Amino acid sequence: MSESTDPASPAGQIAAGYAFAGPALDLGALLWGGACRPDLQIRIPLSMLNRHGLVAGATGTGKTKTLQLVAEQLSANGVPVFLADIKGDVSGISVPGVANEKVTGRAADVAQEWEATGFPCEFYALGGIGTGIPVRATVTGFGPVLMSKVLQLNQTQEQSLGLIFHYADSKGLELIDLKDLRAVVAFLVSDQGKAELKGIGGLSTVTAGVILRALTAFEQQGAGEFFGEPEFDTSEFLRTSADGRGLVSVLELPAVQDKPQLFSTFLMWLLADLYADLPEVGDVEQPKLVFFFDEAHLLFNGASKAFLESITQTVRLIRSKAIGIFFVTQTPKDVPADVLAQLGNRVQHALRAFTPDDAKALKATVKTFPNSPYDLEELLTGLGTGEAVVTVLSENGAPTPVAATRLRAPQSRMGPVEPAALEQAVKSSPLYSRYAEAVDRESAYEKISAEQAAAEAQAEAAAAAAAAEKQAKEQAKEEQKTARGAPKPDPSLAEQVVGSGLFRSLARSVGTQLGREISRSLFGTAKRRR
Repeated sequence: MSESTDPASPAGQIAAGYAFAGPALDLGALLWGGACRPDLQIRIPLSMLNRHGLVAGATGTGKTKTLQLVAEQLSANGVPVFLADIKGDVSGISVPGVANEKVTGRAADVAQEWEATGFPCEFYALGGIGTGIPVRATVTGFGPVLMSKVLQLNQTQEQSLGLIFHYADSKGLELIDLKDLRAVVAFLVSDQGKAELKGIGGLSTVTAGVILRALTAFEQQGAGEFFGEPEFDTSEFLRTSADGRGLVSVLELPAVQDKPQLFSTFLMWLLADLYADLPEVGDVEQPKLVFFFDEAHLLFNGASKAFLESITQTVRLIRSKAIGIFFVTQTPKDVPADVLAQLGNRVQHALRAFTPDDAKALKATVKTFPNSPYDLEELLTGLGTGEAVVTVLSENGAPTPVAATRLRAPQSRMGPVEPAALEQAVKSSPLYSRYAEAVDRESAYEKISAEQAAAEAQAEAAAAAAAAEKQAKEQAKEEQKTARGAPKPDPSLAEQVVGSGLFRSLARSVGTQLGREISRSLFGTAKRRR
């Protein structure tokens, strides 16, 4: 019996740790003693893919090909896959690969029956940035808790934002995009709207200012493209093709490489939405969906504390929903320790030790692996392209022995498809007509703008009426003043006679005599006789 097949030998003991009874994915063949052992296969149980994983290694060591290899086999086993394609080189999974000397040689080394195969794919883009079916979320669907996290609000500001969402919902003000949210915030601190929340705490102008400034900064990261309608239904990622294979959803992200906050915002929303919608299932024979996030360091570099807490909690809990998450990055230290502790499956490609920092990272990586008969520091710096150190969770949840592995070759194209073919694939999708065209229906912004315009028109009309009334009064006063100061007309002849002194004297005389005669008549006195 040779050492390679002797169960008591180190190689035999390692291989025995990967002899699973249930369905498993084939990663490659064991490397031992400087040789590849095609009879000793290294595998990963399908039921353990929801325990999450890490694919790490220096640039050019084959991480993306490992991602592609695992994704292909998941799809072949009926498991839907989500690939976040930061560099734009994973789209080739949709078309068959091309046989060449390197591929056939690798297949022979690891006892692989290689056959060029393409896999069913859908291509997506964040809010239409780039080539793909647009993925959008509404502000209401995103919710105040996640929005507070991405805006990095404190507890008081988060509570105020929750109050704003509550007010908008109670008043039928739909929060579709960021301009809707901005309009509601601005309205609630305006003269017209500040009384609306007075009975339940109100919204201070200081808090409103913080929220509005945070929204502006968020939009500058490209978030305005992500929020809108039609809102994407995340259950689309859980589909299988007509032949039973899992659908591979490729999120094309080359256009947003410089917008990490947008990428992390999408990730938080997607995982939270799936977690909220999917039922608890515990351990299952195979996962419902497996995520692969390439260039994962972009997620965590400069990430807020709230984001890291959210990701850590989601990774810890979402496996009970039969969802697996794999992070693909250069070194394990790119992933926060609390997240790394949740990653049960590890594929570690070669590391470099060219600088003191590299050497330190190498030692730290070695400490994360179980004890093994390998000299891991030496092994990790000597691995070739397409080779890796592997340890996964066995069917009973225990870590498998560390195994140096020569990995299989992907069966699909190892590179991107042509831009024209990618665009054709996007437009021929049945989802394209459903999500491609953005819809900007009447929502909070339009309703508030209309109310404010009506109020302004009413105020202008009232002001105009008041001004007209004031002008009318002033005109009347002016006419009265003018009438008093006007010259009187010349009197007539009769007026002149009546108004003369002689006529007035005669009238008095006559009046006096007439008066006496009347008095005598009334009181019975007789005239004096002369």
